[in-house]
Amino acid sequence: MKAALFSIVPYLGQAERGTWPVPARTYSSEVAGRSMDMALEQYELADQLGFDWVTLAEHHFAPLSLTPNPMVMAGAVTQRVRRAKIALLGATIPILNPVRVAEEFAMLDTLTGGRVVAGMLRGTANEYVTYDVNPAESRARFEEAMALIIRAWTEPQPFGWQGRHFRFRTVAIWPRPVQEPHPPIYMSGSSPEAGEFAARHRVSVGFAFTTLPLAAAAARHYRERAAACGWEPAPDDVLYRVTAHVADSDEQALEELRTAGADVPRRGFSASNRPLDDAAAGAGYYGRDTATQRGRIDAQGRPMADRIENGQLLAGSPDTVLAQARRIRDELDAGILEVVFSPMGRERTLHAIELFGTSVLPRLHEL
Repeated sequence: MKAALFSIVPYLGQAERGTWPVPARTYSSEVAGRSMDMALEQYELADQLGFDWVTLAEHHFAPLSLTPNPMVMAGAVTQRVRRAKIALLGATIPILNPVRVAEEFAMLDTLTGGRVVAGMLRGTANEYVTYDVNPAESRARFEEAMALIIRAWTEPQPFGWQGRHFRFRTVAIWPRPVQEPHPPIYMSGSSPEAGEFAARHRVSVGFAFTTLPLAAAAARHYRERAAACGWEPAPDDVLYRVTAHVADSDEQALEELRTAGADVPRRGFSASNRPLDDAAAGAGYYGRDTATQRGRIDAQGRPMADRIENGQLLAGSPDTVLAQARRIRDELDAGILEVVFSPMGRERTLHAIELFGTSVLPRLHEL
């Protein structure tokens, strides 16, 4: 089993809570710079310890993430991470210019010598406000954008594109991706529609902001639809994201998590603006399984013990965390474990990463 270190690049200072978008009244450029430096330090350490991937994501208008354009941050990461793959999970392609996304991925693939993983996501429901895009069009825009990006990567001749949502008189990108025919693609597989689309197009899937039981059901659906399409996903076609904290003992890990506030219910991007999320749900953003899809996001606010039980949080000594990771591997047949280390301050977080890298990762690779 492979491991990825994911940092959402959180703002490490005080910020207002309770809604989205978040006011910037308490923003400090000095704190933001330190926050980005901390993420780069974690990525570099993960590369040295043997993590297989490092990953970034796109989010907007909140201190929870300082990477509204993860391509820019990935450019910096290419100068610090020399071995691991660099995954962007991802670009929120329905609200972006797909040709620009294709160009940026190709640039990064060239800078890394072919180590980019291209995550293509629809984003969280609230973020359709970011660039004034109708969430009712989210899935159709996503599917068209992905088709356009793949063609831009693979078509050697200039071409025009006249689609429902995107129109370009001429497309002929330079540079081209190093990987042929293109970088590996991952997308969210949590909803039935997503699993079916990924299966039809032989695309890998990831599961985040969910629980292990819900992810296991969605992974079964994806594999069933893939079998109906005549192929079988490999373990590396399935990624699972989980929060983690590793310490020298179980008791120490749990106490440090409690001290850091991990047992206090929290809200993510969508749940921070419920009226906006309600509007997106009413517009069809969540598809035909709205209750389940919104429920998996709401589940992020459960108490710590429930999140450990539901496979949302790895917590404990290296032996305990390995056993928890093995459960995820067994129930999902997932080949990639993407780990978000709980923010504990610089020294404690780096220690947790180092413990994972030296005492968990070598055994994880054997699973």
